[in-house]
Amino acid sequence: MNNTIRLVLVLMAVALSAPLLADDPVITIYNKDFAAVREIIPLKLKQGDNQVSFNDITAHLEPDSVILRDPAQRVSLQILEQNYRADPVSQELLLSLYQGQTIDFQVSQGEQTRIVPGRIVRSGYVPHQYGLRSYGQNYARTQYARSASGQPIIEMDGKLRFGLPGIPLFPALKDDTILKPTLQWTLASGRSADVDAELAYITGGMGWEASYNIVAPEHGNVLDVTGWITMDNQSGKTFSHASIKLMAGDVNRVTAVPARPRALEYAMKLDRAAPAVQEKSFDEFHLYTLARRTTLHDRETKQVQFIQAGGVRSARLYIYDGANLGGSNARYYTPERIRSDRNYGTGSNPKVWVMQEFKNSRDNHLGMPLPRGRVRFYRRDSDGRLEFTGENMIDHTPRDETLRIYTGDAFDIRGERTRTNYQINSSGKWLDESFSIKLRNHKKEQVEVRVVEHLYRWVNWNIMQSSDPYEKTDSQTVEFRVRLKPDAEKNITYTAHYSW
Repeated sequence: MNNTIRLVLVLMAVALSAPLLADDPVITIYNKDFAAVREIIPLKLKQGDNQVSFNDITAHLEPDSVILRDPAQRVSLQILEQNYRADPVSQELLLSLYQGQTIDFQVSQGEQTRIVPGRIVRSGYVPHQYGLRSYGQNYARTQYARSASGQPIIEMDGKLRFGLPGIPLFPALKDDTILKPTLQWTLASGRSADVDAELAYITGGMGWEASYNIVAPEHGNVLDVTGWITMDNQSGKTFSHASIKLMAGDVNRVTAVPARPRALEYAMKLDRAAPAVQEKSFDEFHLYTLARRTTLHDRETKQVQFIQAGGVRSARLYIYDGANLGGSNARYYTPERIRSDRNYGTGSNPKVWVMQEFKNSRDNHLGMPLPRGRVRFYRRDSDGRLEFTGENMIDHTPRDETLRIYTGDAFDIRGERTRTNYQINSSGKWLDESFSIKLRNHKKEQVEVRVVEHLYRWVNWNIMQSSDPYEKTDSQTVEFRVRLKPDAEKNITYTAHYSW
């Protein structure tokens, strides 16, 4: 089954799964900035063909996604024709319709008002479209383009002026002018009946994302975790008293343009609180349902707390990965060049990474699939105030998986990596390489640093000599765990032997 057919089946299953109450919409919002909308609309049908218009829809509806049916199956309902008109009348649209023509403008000068004619040289109208979220670069570029090209030009008395001279006065609207986005159907009904029809469709302009605030105490790493869901409605429609579901996962969509750029096990003191969001598996994804119906206004951002967990055990890790493996020039290196270029991977990175690690499990007061989102870390100071200590993104994370999140570089721990020997015998097909890794701890407490070394020269290798024990973490990586006392320095040495 290809991805497009699979997506359609998933969306139809979501759209048609549960019974609806009259006038109460059900919305499933996806974290790729689209939504499946489902609601009941009353239809008064006669036998034969019926002309029906419905304008309580979004401005970003996808017409070919529309499903209209009689869920009670009282009548045989068939859509013979469907038209979607999504550019409702506005001052800017009417200016574009009269571009090149002369209309009247009402101009105020003090307390005096007069009517003056002006020819619309350029309307400046840009068809409405939604883009990336406001924090995306593409969205910012789109808005700039609109402001640069969206200014009207009016000719008055043989001279051009930018901007409108006053209030434009347009002729009366035509009969087919729409004030809101509208679906127009020609419906064939087997008999006359009043039907509560079910309308479902996919729309753009809606999205959601998760964010997490994590607070550590002044000392130690037992965390309080708070999760928020942020919903953004830029669809052009307000949904009143809606049942809202949120779909997490990488749902594939076919697009011609680039797409717009948890834990619920409470601490003991919160065990009796009712969850604001309920989660379940759905197909290959996870579905989060808001416990309460809510109104989601057009152009509104709404937040709902969905995690409140205390006593989350975590560990702070210090990682020193001192090798410089080519950076932006890494694509230049083939396996043969890596093996023979004596300078590859000899650069020294002095930074020691700080990582926060915890398990998303019930035993750790979590254990709910975590949607992708931003994680912010805070620590309480001695005066009781919270101080921000770093942030990063996490991907969709199933339950019982361990999260390891980079939050910054250690200030008081430094590393230094030096190659001390390099010897290659091409005819004998072997290579020896030795390194010295120095770690310095300027903190007032003991720390453990995990030193990561990459055996990148070739797939066949063994460590001939090592000053400290190590663990092989994969086929080309080893890890030394080093304890450093306050104000102490440690030197690790090893020699790797490669053969091919």
